[in-house]
Amino acid sequence: MAIAEQQTTPAAGDNSWHGIVLQTLKRNEISLVPYVPDRVLTPLIKNLHADPFFTTFATAREEEAVGIVSGAWMGGRRGAVLMQTSGFATLANVLASLAVPYQIPLIMFVSERGTLGEFNYGQSLVCRTMRPVLDSLALEHHTITRLDELEFIVDRSIKQAVTTQAPVALILNPLLTGGKVFDK
Repeated sequence: MAIAEQQTTPAAGDNSWHGIVLQTLKRNEISLVPYVPDRVLTPLIKNLHADPFFTTFATAREEEAVGIVSGAWMGGRRGAVLMQTSGFATLANVLASLAVPYQIPLIMFVSERGTLGEFNYGQSLVCRTMRPVLDSLALEHHTITRLDELEFIVDRSIKQAVTTQAPVALILNPLLTGGKVFDK
């Protein structure tokens, strides 16, 4: 059977990027999803809140969300963290001192800022450092640009993270999400 035939489609025919992510999380029993609010991730966040399968709530900082998901894993529950690129910049210490050495299969969804028309120079700098930081910590990461690859990459990345007990970063590129749009 072809890979495309093996994959299930999101409920109610929702083939949006956020619908696919939600259904893939559900299928992989990822039920805890703390996040730091982000405009790009808002459709996903709203759908997670609306689905009783998920426990979803905002945190003040990304490190807090990582700590919550790490503790949940130690207690037998799977979780994922939602953040944007600038929030990832605060995570090097908690990744190197908690998630990596204690083998936490931390699933990170990062909405990518700092590229493709970014107006904020600070976001651009952080965007350029994210992948080198992930590489220096030897963390698996994938930049997802295409809807037709999203489900496969997310599903397989979650399975690999759980099996190998290692974090993974799934970088949601503006080509996939539409990015942050500013009206003048």
